[in-house]
Amino acid sequence: MSALPPCPKCGSEYTYEDGAQLVCPECAHEWTAGAAADAEEGARVYRDSVGNVLQDGDTVTVIKDLKLKGGGGTVKVGTKVKNIRLVDADHDIDCKIDGFGAMSLKTEFVKKVV
Repeated sequence: MSALPPCPKCGSEYTYEDGAQLVCPECAHEWTAGAAADAEEGARVYRDSVGNVLQDGDTVTVIKDLKLKGGGGTVKVGTKVKNIRLVDADHDIDCKIDGFGAMSLKTEFVKKVV
């Protein structure tokens, strides 16, 4: 058996080497071995408004007044949000804000506290 990775496009296990490239005989897809490793590690990277990488459990501050739908008030600039949880949805952050409860935020409206 070969130790080559399966085709990232069709999943075929019959890949072979052609110089520096890997080739799939079933779908004719060509890629480099390093690109296959990068594609597997391609987890989404979440960044705040200034480009800092966010992770689960980080503390962020709100950089803009955010009006809540349904007339629930406004989250003011500078509000600190602790222990965020990153999700793959329309709003990237699930969190609890004191005085407001559970809500979802977009990463473009927060800044990581360093």
